[in-house]
Amino acid sequence: MAEVTAAMVKELREQTGLGMMECKKALAEADGDMKKAEELLRIKSGAKASKAAGRIAAEGAIGLHVAADGRTAAMVEVNCETDFVAKNEEFKAFANGVARLVAERNPTDVPALSGHDLGGKSIEATREAMIQKIGENMSIRRFVRMQATGKIAAYVHGVKIGVLVDFSGDEQLGKDLAMHVAALKPVAVAKDQVPNDLIERERTIAAARAAESGKPQNIVEKMIDGAVAKYLAEVTLLGQAFVKGDGKQTVEQLLKSSSAKVNAFALYVVGEGIEKKKDDFAAEVAAMSKA
Repeated sequence: MAEVTAAMVKELREQTGLGMMECKKALAEADGDMKKAEELLRIKSGAKASKAAGRIAAEGAIGLHVAADGRTAAMVEVNCETDFVAKNEEFKAFANGVARLVAERNPTDVPALSGHDLGGKSIEATREAMIQKIGENMSIRRFVRMQATGKIAAYVHGVKIGVLVDFSGDEQLGKDLAMHVAALKPVAVAKDQVPNDLIERERTIAAARAAESGKPQNIVEKMIDGAVAKYLAEVTLLGQAFVKGDGKQTVEQLLKSSSAKVNAFALYVVGEGIEKKKDDFAAEVAAMSKA
Protein backbone atom coordinates (compact mmCIF):
# COMPACT_ATOMS: atom_id res chain seq x y z
CA MET A 1 0.00 0.00 0.00
CA ALA A 2 1.29 3.45 -0.93
CA GLU A 3 2.34 5.75 1.92
CA VAL A 4 -0.10 8.57 2.66
CA THR A 5 1.92 11.65 3.62
CA ALA A 6 0.82 14.79 5.42
CA ALA A 7 1.52 16.77 2.24
CA MET A 8 -0.89 14.55 0.29
CA VAL A 9 -3.61 15.03 2.92
CA LYS A 10 -3.05 18.78 2.89
CA GLU A 11 -3.34 18.94 -0.91
CA LEU A 12 -6.56 16.93 -0.91
CA ARG A 13 -8.03 19.13 1.83
CA GLU A 14 -7.28 22.23 -0.26
CA GLN A 15 -8.95 20.67 -3.30
CA THR A 16 -12.10 19.46 -1.56
CA GLY A 17 -12.50 21.60 1.56
CA LEU A 18 -13.11 18.49 3.68
CA GLY A 19 -11.61 17.41 7.00
CA MET A 20 -8.17 15.94 7.54
CA MET A 21 -9.36 12.50 8.67
CA GLU A 22 -11.82 12.19 5.76
CA CYS A 23 -9.04 13.02 3.31
CA LYS A 24 -6.60 10.65 4.97
CA LYS A 25 -9.09 7.75 4.87
CA ALA A 26 -9.92 8.44 1.22
CA LEU A 27 -6.24 8.48 0.26
CA ALA A 28 -5.67 5.20 2.11
CA GLU A 29 -8.67 3.62 0.36
CA ALA A 30 -7.43 4.92 -3.01
CA ASP A 31 -3.89 3.63 -2.30
CA GLY A 32 -2.46 7.12 -2.57
CA ASP A 33 -4.12 7.98 -5.91
CA MET A 34 -5.09 11.66 -5.53
CA LYS A 35 -7.65 11.71 -8.34
CA LYS A 36 -9.35 8.53 -7.15
CA ALA A 37 -9.41 9.80 -3.56
CA GLU A 38 -11.09 13.01 -4.71
CA GLU A 39 -13.76 10.98 -6.52
CA LEU A 40 -14.37 8.86 -3.40
CA LEU A 41 -14.84 12.01 -1.31
CA ARG A 42 -17.23 13.48 -3.85
CA ILE A 43 -19.28 10.29 -3.81
CA LYS A 44 -19.41 10.05 -0.01
CA SER A 45 -19.49 13.71 0.97
CA GLY A 46 -20.74 15.58 -2.08
CA ALA A 47 -17.58 17.63 -2.34
CA LYS A 48 -17.35 19.79 -5.43
CA ALA A 49 -14.80 19.17 -8.14
CA SER A 50 -11.51 20.91 -7.48
CA LYS A 51 -10.77 23.91 -9.68
CA ALA A 52 -7.86 23.94 -12.07
CA ALA A 53 -6.59 27.15 -10.51
CA GLY A 54 -6.17 25.35 -7.20
CA ARG A 55 -3.85 22.83 -8.79
CA ILE A 56 -1.31 25.23 -10.30
CA ALA A 57 2.02 23.51 -9.85
CA ALA A 58 4.51 25.45 -12.03
CA GLU A 59 5.57 29.03 -12.59
CA GLY A 60 5.57 31.10 -15.76
CA ALA A 61 3.67 33.73 -17.70
CA ILE A 62 1.02 34.02 -20.38
CA GLY A 63 1.94 35.96 -23.50
CA LEU A 64 -0.82 37.55 -25.63
CA HIS A 65 -0.95 39.28 -28.96
CA VAL A 66 -3.95 40.62 -30.90
CA ALA A 67 -3.31 41.70 -34.50
CA ALA A 68 -4.32 45.13 -35.77
CA ASP A 69 -7.30 43.65 -37.61
CA GLY A 70 -8.79 42.61 -34.27
CA ARG A 71 -9.62 39.17 -35.65
CA THR A 72 -6.33 37.32 -35.36
CA ALA A 73 -4.71 36.59 -32.00
CA ALA A 74 -2.42 34.19 -30.21
CA MET A 75 -1.71 33.12 -26.65
CA VAL A 76 1.32 31.26 -25.34
CA GLU A 77 2.38 29.75 -22.01
CA VAL A 78 6.08 30.09 -21.16
CA ASN A 79 7.27 28.32 -18.02
CA CYS A 80 10.11 29.09 -15.63
CA GLU A 81 11.14 27.92 -12.15
CA THR A 82 10.12 30.79 -9.86
CA ASP A 83 7.39 33.39 -9.54
CA PHE A 84 10.08 36.07 -9.29
CA VAL A 85 11.28 35.37 -12.85
CA ALA A 86 7.69 35.05 -14.13
CA LYS A 87 7.18 38.72 -13.22
CA ASN A 88 10.48 39.82 -14.77
CA GLU A 89 9.87 42.39 -17.53
CA GLU A 90 12.30 40.71 -19.94
CA PHE A 91 10.62 37.34 -19.41
CA LYS A 92 7.15 38.82 -19.99
CA ALA A 93 8.36 40.64 -23.12
CA PHE A 94 9.72 37.33 -24.42
CA ALA A 95 6.34 35.63 -23.85
CA ASN A 96 4.48 38.44 -25.65
CA GLY A 97 7.02 38.37 -28.50
CA VAL A 98 6.50 34.66 -28.96
CA ALA A 99 2.73 35.20 -29.02
CA ARG A 100 3.14 37.83 -31.75
CA LEU A 101 5.12 35.41 -33.89
CA VAL A 102 2.46 32.71 -33.42
CA ALA A 103 -0.20 35.16 -34.64
CA GLU A 104 1.90 36.28 -37.61
CA ARG A 105 3.54 33.01 -38.71
CA ASN A 106 0.97 30.38 -37.66
CA PRO A 107 3.49 27.62 -36.78
CA THR A 108 2.31 24.01 -36.54
CA ASP A 109 3.81 23.21 -33.13
CA VAL A 110 6.38 24.33 -30.51
CA PRO A 111 9.42 22.82 -32.31
CA ALA A 112 8.43 24.62 -35.52
CA LEU A 113 7.86 27.85 -33.58
CA SER A 114 11.30 27.67 -31.95
CA GLY A 115 13.06 28.13 -35.29
CA HIS A 116 11.37 31.43 -36.13
CA ASP A 117 13.26 34.71 -35.83
CA LEU A 118 12.69 36.95 -32.81
CA GLY A 119 14.72 40.14 -32.65
CA GLY A 120 17.50 38.96 -34.94
CA LYS A 121 17.91 35.41 -33.70
CA SER A 122 15.75 32.32 -33.37
CA ILE A 123 13.32 31.89 -30.49
CA GLU A 124 15.35 28.89 -29.33
CA ALA A 125 18.60 30.91 -29.32
CA THR A 126 16.81 33.72 -27.44
CA ARG A 127 15.49 31.24 -24.88
CA GLU A 128 18.95 29.77 -24.31
CA ALA A 129 20.48 33.23 -23.90
CA MET A 130 17.86 34.13 -21.29
CA ILE A 131 18.55 30.92 -19.38
CA GLN A 132 22.25 31.80 -19.22
CA LYS A 133 21.52 35.37 -18.18
CA ILE A 134 18.76 34.76 -15.60
CA GLY A 135 19.92 31.35 -14.38
CA GLU A 136 16.61 29.50 -14.56
CA ASN A 137 15.32 26.84 -16.89
CA MET A 138 12.62 28.14 -19.26
CA SER A 139 10.41 26.42 -21.80
CA ILE A 140 7.60 27.21 -24.20
CA ARG A 141 4.89 24.79 -23.16
CA ARG A 142 1.97 25.46 -25.53
CA PHE A 143 0.25 28.03 -27.70
CA VAL A 144 -3.07 28.67 -29.41
CA ARG A 145 -3.83 30.83 -32.43
CA MET A 146 -7.34 32.17 -32.95
CA GLN A 147 -8.82 33.38 -36.23
CA ALA A 148 -12.10 34.91 -35.14
CA THR A 149 -15.45 34.62 -36.84
CA GLY A 150 -16.38 37.90 -35.16
CA LYS A 151 -13.75 39.91 -33.26
CA ILE A 152 -11.41 39.12 -30.39
CA ALA A 153 -11.40 40.20 -26.76
CA ALA A 154 -8.25 39.40 -24.78
CA TYR A 155 -7.50 39.47 -21.05
CA VAL A 156 -4.58 38.53 -18.81
CA HIS A 157 -5.04 38.30 -15.05
CA GLY A 158 -1.66 39.05 -13.51
CA VAL A 159 0.67 36.92 -15.61
CA LYS A 160 -0.84 33.51 -14.93
CA ILE A 161 -4.32 33.44 -16.48
CA GLY A 162 -4.93 34.32 -20.12
CA VAL A 163 -8.15 34.42 -22.17
CA LEU A 164 -9.08 34.95 -25.81
CA VAL A 165 -12.75 35.28 -26.78
CA ASP A 166 -14.17 35.20 -30.32
CA PHE A 167 -17.40 37.20 -30.03
CA SER A 168 -19.77 39.59 -31.74
CA GLY A 169 -21.16 42.56 -29.84
CA ASP A 170 -20.12 45.59 -27.84
CA GLU A 171 -16.39 46.04 -27.02
CA GLN A 172 -17.03 46.43 -23.29
CA LEU A 173 -19.13 43.28 -23.29
CA GLY A 174 -16.23 41.43 -24.92
CA LYS A 175 -13.87 42.55 -22.15
CA ASP A 176 -16.39 41.54 -19.48
CA LEU A 177 -16.81 38.10 -21.06
CA ALA A 178 -13.04 37.57 -21.12
CA MET A 179 -12.83 38.50 -17.44
CA HIS A 180 -15.74 36.15 -16.71
CA VAL A 181 -13.92 33.24 -18.38
CA ALA A 182 -10.78 34.01 -16.35
CA ALA A 183 -12.77 34.07 -13.11
CA LEU A 184 -15.11 31.07 -13.51
CA LYS A 185 -13.05 28.95 -15.93
CA PRO A 186 -15.75 27.24 -18.03
CA VAL A 187 -14.63 24.20 -20.03
CA ALA A 188 -16.80 24.94 -23.09
CA VAL A 189 -19.18 27.52 -24.54
CA ALA A 190 -22.24 25.24 -24.62
CA LYS A 191 -23.37 21.85 -23.27
CA ASP A 192 -22.85 20.00 -26.55
CA GLN A 193 -19.17 20.99 -26.50
CA VAL A 194 -18.33 19.48 -23.11
CA PRO A 195 -16.08 16.41 -23.61
CA ASN A 196 -17.93 13.11 -23.14
CA ASP A 197 -15.35 11.77 -20.69
CA LEU A 198 -16.06 14.67 -18.29
CA ILE A 199 -19.82 14.10 -18.52
CA GLU A 200 -19.46 10.34 -17.95
CA ARG A 201 -17.23 10.96 -14.95
CA GLU A 202 -19.88 13.20 -13.39
CA ARG A 203 -22.60 10.69 -14.25
CA THR A 204 -20.64 7.89 -12.55
CA ILE A 205 -20.12 9.96 -9.41
CA ALA A 206 -23.78 11.03 -9.38
CA ALA A 207 -24.91 7.41 -9.83
CA ALA A 208 -22.78 6.23 -6.93
CA ARG A 209 -24.13 8.97 -4.66
CA ALA A 210 -27.74 8.38 -5.73
CA ALA A 211 -27.43 4.64 -5.18
CA GLU A 212 -26.54 5.26 -1.54
CA SER A 213 -29.76 7.24 -1.02
CA GLY A 214 -31.91 4.09 -0.90
CA LYS A 215 -34.59 5.72 -3.05
CA PRO A 216 -36.59 3.91 -5.81
CA GLN A 217 -34.88 3.45 -9.17
CA ASN A 218 -37.05 6.00 -10.98
CA ILE A 219 -36.10 8.63 -8.40
CA VAL A 220 -32.44 7.61 -8.61
CA GLU A 221 -32.49 8.18 -12.38
CA LYS A 222 -33.94 11.67 -11.91
CA MET A 223 -31.30 12.43 -9.28
CA ILE A 224 -28.55 11.41 -11.69
CA ASP A 225 -29.98 13.46 -14.56
CA GLY A 226 -30.39 16.46 -12.27
CA ALA A 227 -26.82 16.23 -11.01
CA VAL A 228 -25.44 16.05 -14.56
CA ALA A 229 -27.61 18.98 -15.66
CA LYS A 230 -26.34 21.04 -12.71
CA TYR A 231 -22.75 20.14 -13.58
CA LEU A 232 -23.21 21.20 -17.22
CA ALA A 233 -24.64 24.55 -16.12
CA GLU A 234 -21.64 25.10 -13.84
CA VAL A 235 -18.95 24.33 -16.44
CA THR A 236 -20.41 25.90 -19.60
CA LEU A 237 -20.05 29.59 -20.35
CA LEU A 238 -23.67 29.99 -21.45
CA GLY A 239 -24.99 28.24 -18.34
CA GLN A 240 -22.96 30.18 -15.78
CA ALA A 241 -24.31 33.18 -13.88
CA PHE A 242 -22.63 36.31 -15.26
CA VAL A 243 -19.82 37.22 -12.88
CA LYS A 244 -20.51 40.99 -12.95
CA GLY A 245 -24.25 40.64 -12.46
CA ASP A 246 -26.49 39.93 -9.49
CA GLY A 247 -26.15 36.16 -9.86
CA LYS A 248 -29.58 35.78 -11.46
CA GLN A 249 -28.72 36.37 -15.12
CA THR A 250 -26.85 33.70 -17.05
CA VAL A 251 -24.31 34.55 -19.73
CA GLU A 252 -26.72 33.11 -22.30
CA GLN A 253 -29.45 35.51 -21.15
CA LEU A 254 -26.98 38.42 -21.16
CA LEU A 255 -25.93 37.66 -24.74
CA LYS A 256 -29.54 37.45 -25.93
CA SER A 257 -30.45 40.75 -24.31
CA SER A 258 -27.38 42.39 -25.89
CA SER A 259 -27.84 40.80 -29.35
CA ALA A 260 -24.35 39.36 -28.93
CA LYS A 261 -22.74 35.95 -29.42
CA VAL A 262 -19.71 33.98 -28.27
CA ASN A 263 -18.28 31.76 -30.99
CA ALA A 264 -15.34 30.32 -29.07
CA PHE A 265 -12.86 31.03 -26.29
CA ALA A 266 -9.42 29.85 -25.19
CA LEU A 267 -8.28 29.77 -21.56
CA TYR A 268 -4.75 29.14 -20.27
CA VAL A 269 -3.80 28.81 -16.61
CA VAL A 270 -0.06 28.69 -16.02
CA GLY A 271 1.03 25.28 -14.75
CA GLU A 272 -2.38 23.66 -15.18
CA GLY A 273 -1.93 19.89 -15.24
CA ILE A 274 1.79 19.99 -14.45
CA GLU A 275 2.90 17.88 -11.50
CA LYS A 276 5.56 19.73 -9.56
CA LYS A 277 7.89 17.93 -7.18
CA LYS A 278 7.10 18.83 -3.56
CA ASP A 279 10.02 18.89 -1.18
CA ASP A 280 9.40 17.25 2.22
CA PHE A 281 11.97 18.96 4.42
CA ALA A 282 11.18 16.86 7.53
CA ALA A 283 11.59 13.63 5.57
CA GLU A 284 14.89 14.85 4.14
CA VAL A 285 16.21 15.67 7.60
CA ALA A 286 15.10 12.29 8.93
CA ALA A 287 16.76 10.50 6.03
CA MET A 288 20.00 12.44 6.58
CA SER A 289 19.93 11.61 10.28
CA LYS A 290 19.57 7.89 9.53
CA ALA A 291 22.44 8.08 7.06
